[in-house]
Amino acid sequence: MQIIWCIIQVIIVLVLIFPILSYLMYLMLGRHKQSLPPSMSGSYAFIVTAYKYSGNLDNVIASLLKVDYIDFHIYVVADDCPDYVYKGSTEKVTIIYPSTPLKNQVKSHFLAIDYFVKPHGKLVIVDSDNLVHPDFLRYIDPYFEKGYRAVQGVRTAKNTNTIYARLDAVSELYYLFYDRKVLFSIGSSCMLSGSGMAFTTELYKKCLGKMDTEGAGFDKVLQKRILSAGYRIAFAPKAILYDEKTTNSEQLVKQRARWNNTWFRFFPFSLHLMWAGIKSFSWNKFIFGFVLFRPPLFILVGLIGMLILVNLFIDMNTALLLIGMFALFCLGFVIALENMKAEKKLYLALLQAPKFIFFQVISLFKAKRANQLSVSTEHAVHTDIDSLHEETNGKG
Repeated sequence: MQIIWCIIQVIIVLVLIFPILSYLMYLMLGRHKQSLPPSMSGSYAFIVTAYKYSGNLDNVIASLLKVDYIDFHIYVVADDCPDYVYKGSTEKVTIIYPSTPLKNQVKSHFLAIDYFVKPHGKLVIVDSDNLVHPDFLRYIDPYFEKGYRAVQGVRTAKNTNTIYARLDAVSELYYLFYDRKVLFSIGSSCMLSGSGMAFTTELYKKCLGKMDTEGAGFDKVLQKRILSAGYRIAFAPKAILYDEKTTNSEQLVKQRARWNNTWFRFFPFSLHLMWAGIKSFSWNKFIFGFVLFRPPLFILVGLIGMLILVNLFIDMNTALLLIGMFALFCLGFVIALENMKAEKKLYLALLQAPKFIFFQVISLFKAKRANQLSVSTEHAVHTDIDSLHEETNGKG
């Protein structure tokens, strides 16, 4: 029993401090930087999906029309959005109204593919609350030219107007740094984000053509199948997409309930990939699977807190060691924010992290029926792409 107890503690600690360990590896590898030549070839399809909420569609379409690239077309699937009417030019835009509600992103994506006005070699997934930087494709395309078939761009917050939005942005920066930038730099794959991701159309159809799951988490299925097929997912650090952050506790609970549900449903993927990595001596699969093994951060914090509390009564030295490991975990947030050049208000938001964790704990109890609570998170913050573009340029 004592051996099992020690193994459990070692596993939790390894998961807890792996971001710091991967960061040290990242530093030793010289902060791997890719200098890719500019490329402007091939046809792209932007696929935008909306379910019931269409309030930001005109904005996202306007941002996509400003993308600096010659050959692309925009497909908007307005699922159960009967009142939405696009009044702009349809030369580069196709609006699709499903005959019956799909309530499923993958089904919406494949419906858009059925409406392709020409063969597009590559497609980009965009959410209805996103805005896209004009240079997005210019920074995505070179990775395809280098041979990658899947590329994840950068999702950055377009709103930090409430404490919840700021803490959500902090969380996004943490995952962006460790699960995308660092992970790809040390030889594994970049984690997919659900939007701002591009694929060859052939690979996307191959991986999700027989999608057999409902609810959130299609990106988890997709990335597992991409790695299982022997490919790496590239990270494009300059391909920017603006994502709307949760602004209140109700949005946060619904969103995190879906995310928690997704982790529990697809947890076996981590074990499958680690085992596949061991069998095939694939660093890409093993490390990616190990990162997938990590539970949502608030659960991880709860687990380490329980271990510290128990060890205070049975082994003080172990308790002190665990406190030190937790301090390293907290340091990891500062390192991520520093490397991603976060604004001062995001550092200050960390002081209210307990409130953020509290609502995530509430979301845990709603995870089982998360997909019935809501299929998507409705947002109300609309921002002009030009102002975001200027702000991004101002930050350098």
